[in-house]
Amino acid sequence: MRGRIALRAAAAASWASQKAGRGKGSMIGGLIALKIDPTIMDQLGRGRRTVLVTGTNGKSTTTRMTTAALSTIGDVATQADGANMDAGIVAALSVHRSAPLAAIEVDELHLPHVSDSLNPSVVVLLNLSRDQLDRVGEINTIERRLRAGLARHPHAVVVANCDDVLITSIAYDHPNVVWVAAGSGWAMDATSCPRSGEPILWEGEHWHSTGADFRRPPPDWWLDGDKLCGPDGVRLPLRHPRSDAAAAACHPYGH
Repeated sequence: MRGRIALRAAAAASWASQKAGRGKGSMIGGLIALKIDPTIMDQLGRGRRTVLVTGTNGKSTTTRMTTAALSTIGDVATQADGANMDAGIVAALSVHRSAPLAAIEVDELHLPHVSDSLNPSVVVLLNLSRDQLDRVGEINTIERRLRAGLARHPHAVVVANCDDVLITSIAYDHPNVVWVAAGSGWAMDATSCPRSGEPILWEGEHWHSTGADFRRPPPDWWLDGDKLCGPDGVRLPLRHPRSDAAAAACHPYGH
């Protein structure tokens, strides 16, 4: 009952915001729904197969590509405006309540509790860097928080960028990972091992920790020029941005 009241209030607030010329009203609707019923995200996530996409860069592009892939299967709930925190996610799910699928962009810090609410089938991990350090805090702390959150969902398939040391550390112990080589341009924030603190040694596209048994996993999917290569000799043409397209194409729903 509280959930239904929350959604009705959210719809009314969104309508009023639109009529007042204050935008689409999705954020205010989501905020009001969460205020009335803090469990509303859990309720809206039930019965859906959900893909969560997170990373410092490329979330919106990858989510749009994932949505396009999933839409060939059925209706997809997603954020058209890229609102990737709790209120925006609740708004997107409430607008598409009957959609059996969801492709949800998630802010890095929000991924653990959003995963707990939506119990995702797939989590896409793109990259993790310090470009928003003033907002998210020490990056190794964030890496450990995301790793602990992911550990609570062992049945999810994780699509992870094995060229990003921090992303690899988040997914390294997970039982069900699809490793994607998205390009080796992610070394800036990974001069030391997030697990041991010792230096990371790069040898071409490969890397390993000098202080722990931690190294770049062999990719299941990788880029070769403008082709995405995978198991059994698969070679698929890609358009830019290649790394985002690779991540979107390699989750189980995108095959």
